[in-house]
Parts: sequence; C-alpha cells; structure tokens
Amino acid sequence: MKRLAILFIAVLTLSSCGDEVEFNSPAMQGNKDYVLWRAEYFNAAIDVNGFLTITGGNNVETLILKIPSVAVGSYTLGDVDSMEARFIAANGTVYSTNNRPDPSITIYPEYGEIKLDEIINNTFTGTFRFNAFTEDGLGVVNFSGTTEEDPVTGGLFYRIPLTSGSIPAMVFTCADAEEQTDLAQAAFNATTANNLTYVNSDDYLSACSTLFLALETQRTYCGDLDGALENRKDNLNGCVFPCQLANNNRNTAQNEFENATISNYIVACENYQFFLQEQIEFCGDPNGTIQAVLDGLDCGDDDNDGIPNAFEDFDGDGDLDDDDTDNDGIANYLDDDDDGDGVLTIDEAKDEDGNPIDTDGDLDFDYLDNDDDGDGVLTQFETAEGDTDSDGVDDYLDNDDDGDGFLTIDEDADPNNDGDPADALDSDMDGIPDYLDDTTP
Repeated sequence: MKRLAILFIAVLTLSSCGDEVEFNSPAMQGNKDYVLWRAEYFNAAIDVNGFLTITGGNNVETLILKIPSVAVGSYTLGDVDSMEARFIAANGTVYSTNNRPDPSITIYPEYGEIKLDEIINNTFTGTFRFNAFTEDGLGVVNFSGTTEEDPVTGGLFYRIPLTSGSIPAMVFTCADAEEQTDLAQAAFNATTANNLTYVNSDDYLSACSTLFLALETQRTYCGDLDGALENRKDNLNGCVFPCQLANNNRNTAQNEFENATISNYIVACENYQFFLQEQIEFCGDPNGTIQAVLDGLDCGDDDNDGIPNAFEDFDGDGDLDDDDTDNDGIANYLDDDDDGDGVLTIDEAKDEDGNPIDTDGDLDFDYLDNDDDGDGVLTQFETAEGDTDSDGVDDYLDNDDDGDGFLTIDEDADPNNDGDPADALDSDMDGIPDYLDDTTP
C-alpha cells in the first residue's frame, strides 16, 4: 500500500504540470529538465541474456531504461554499462548515463538510479532519476525531480507491458553473481594453498580466468561504485602465471631431484625438467642459464634395467661408455645384466622403496655383485637350484642353501675357489653336495 501511495502522489505531482494520468493505466513520464515529459507509447523487452529494457517515446523523443536483471530492486546508473538510461532528443542527440560529464560541467560522479518496484502479470512498475550526458560530456539532460521532497525523483513507469521476450524461469541477480564470485575466489585460492607441494599452472590459469569472468559478471549485475571489483580484476594481472610461483616450483623440484634415489630418480628428473621449462616460459631465460641446466639433465634409462643412466657412471668421469662391471664389452648403461650373474639387473633384489640392496653386506649392490649372498658360489650357478630348503629365499640370495644350520661358505661348496660348485664336497657320496644336503653326517 505504501508503494501505491507513493505512485499516487507521484501522479498528482506530475499532474500539476497540466496533464492528467489515469493511475490504472500504463504510463511512463518524468520531469525532464524540470518540465513534464510524457511517453505516448511504451513497451518492455527482455533479451536472451535476461536484460530488461523499458522504452518510451512521444514520436519526437525517446527514453530508454536498461537493467541487467528482471528482479525487483535498485540499479545504479553511471557506474557500469549494463545499467543505463538513454535519452534521444528530437534532433537525434543521444544522452546516456554511460557518458562521463566534462570537468567543466561537474567533477563529481553522476550516479542515477532505476528502481524496479513491482512485476505483475508481465508488467513493470518503478521510478527513475538521472543526469545523462552527450558523448563529449558537454550536453546534459536531467530527470532528477523538482525538489528534494519530490517522491517521483525524476520519473516513473507504471505497468509497462512486456512485448518482447519472456521472464526467465531462473532470474539471475546480483546476489547470484556475488555467490558465483565467492565460489570462484575459493577455487582460485585453493590453487595456491600452503599445503600444496607445487602450484599447478594449468589449474591456476583456469581458476584465474573463471574468477576474472565472475568478477566481471558481478560488476554487470551489482555495479562497482567503489571500484573494488575492478581492483580485484586488476590484481589478477591478466591471469598470467606469476614468475615467483614458477621459481618456487623449480626450487622445490630441484631439491627433490638432488635428493632422489635410484627408485624415484627418473620421476624426479622429469619433474625437474618440466618445471625448468615452465620457469623459462613464465620468467624468461635471457642468459640461457636455465636452458643449460635442462641440457645437462639425463633422465633416461637406456637399457630399461631400472637403473637410470645417471647412476651407471661409476667412476664419475661423465663417460658412460667406460663403465662395464662384468667386462662383457657392453657398458653398464646398455647392459641389462650389469654383473653378468644371470639375474637381470631389473630383477635383482630391491628394498620396499624399489632401491637396490646389498644382500651379503659386501658394499656391492646385488645388481653389481656376481655372488649376491656372499656364500662363495657365483650367483650364475645358483639360480637354477631355486630354493633348496624351501625357506622362501632363493639359493642365490641364501647363505645357507640347505637350511642345515651350516653356512654354505663353510660346507666346501667350491674347494678351488673359482665360484663354480662343480667340485663341491659330497661327504656321504649320495650325489648331493654338502651345501645342498641337510642330511650330511
């Protein structure tokens, strides 16, 4: 009732200029430069984006009011392009609230307002007030009311019918835009969370773009009187991945690479390569120093034996070709059985992390040791035996092959010390050498 009373008073105020308005009829009018202006025709349209445009004219002049949402509320004019009042004079001059006034006219922002008060049966009722300027900012048209107490505050539109488009089933509002921005901000913040080892550049750029669009949408639907939203957009720096983050990623990857072991070296090396390349992409490399580091990396395993090339340069001279543990003429980095013991390097014993182990504690990893269990019998002669004592440990890794409590090395498995147990002692002459016979007297 209060809103209707205001409209009624508004009608009376405008009627004082000599024109009658039937309150129960659609109308659009206002105080243009303090003189009554009335539309003889009017309509409302909703475009595919859900923007509402109310147009009125008198066959000489045209007034257009545009807001970005079909929702009751107040919309500030002169702030963002999506909220606009435009007046087209009889001579074709266009005045718009989106044009800025020349400083000679005023140095203060000119903010008008459209209030959409009521939507009933596809008709729209509300009020408006504004100053609109020509493109050069020197011309102005005023719809701002006659006095401070003027309830019309410039003009009104009453039950303007919708003639084009339709009210969306889901009306997008300023509140929706704010919620969308909050979600986008949270997602963007998550890409640089403190608990992350690395900041994923793709995730960062995608979340940044989403946030930028959300901020722009919020400006469209809510306005940005204090410029806070525009500042937040500017602070995104065009959604370019920051060099500092690229440097942090590289430093973390370098640390992991320098502390890598055989089992995780290739992954750490390739990871380091990736972030070095990103550092070049996002920070540049004017002196070529980053590229030099890249060029010096070898993340390969040419013989696919589980030992990266970088770990097969045993003498540390940078030449992989002069390292040949079993002297078979094949450099270790190309030899899939580095110690020539018949057990492929990739199948040699490893710990739970996948790193090579030294079963017999002789300081030679099994993949470089031709007697893995240190029992005096070369591994190549023990692989065929399997697990003699069925203790779950293959003979070539078992220093007591028959499980009789006497170490293989103490059972004369190789009297002539050539590593071949062909001459092994067989005390009971049962055809089973003592080191494999748990019944030896």
